[in-house]
Amino acid sequence: MKKLKFSTAAFAVALSLMALSSCGQADKGKTPQKSAAAAAAKVGELPNFRYVDLDTLMTRYNLAKDFNEEMLRMQNNLDNTARQKENSLRNYAAGVQKKYQNNTYLTEAEQQAVQAEQQKIANMEEAARRDLASLQQNLQNVALRQQATLSDSINSFIEAYNAKKGYDAILFKGAGLYFNPALDITEEVVEGLNARYNKVNDK
Repeated sequence: MKKLKFSTAAFAVALSLMALSSCGQADKGKTPQKSAAAAAAKVGELPNFRYVDLDTLMTRYNLAKDFNEEMLRMQNNLDNTARQKENSLRNYAAGVQKKYQNNTYLTEAEQQAVQAEQQKIANMEEAARRDLASLQQNLQNVALRQQATLSDSINSFIEAYNAKKGYDAILFKGAGLYFNPALDITEEVVEGLNARYNKVNDK
């Protein structure tokens, strides 16, 4: 991930350096007055790339919000199931202990009954572990599917969006240390994503 961030940041720097270099070459052979005029003409122009604030996008894109709510429901279900199974095991084990704790000397039949109860508790613990592991695995699978769906959705929109805009690059804000706020297209992207997502829901 660090390598990706470095490369995209380096790309942005390279674009800036190329722009400066081209300006310097264009200024060669010109009088200072013409160079100053050319520099003045450049005021207000922006590089041909833009950036998106991913944190803002993920908190305002309706698909991401829906996915987040689904994950919260699944996590709450997992937590509640774990508590229920833990309480069930604790209560059952306490009942078995109370049943036999006053008998210092157990008959052979009672000893066998205790062993059977202990085995039942062990089986309950193993079943609980399997159930919780299954729920956890399902939660992870859903999270991976959500990530893939979000990535596909965002990439698809950006491709269509940039086909109209014609930018050389659209970066995430985290790809660099600083970007001119005028290069921020997060609002446009969020509005476009939500408009498209709402249209899908309306169908």
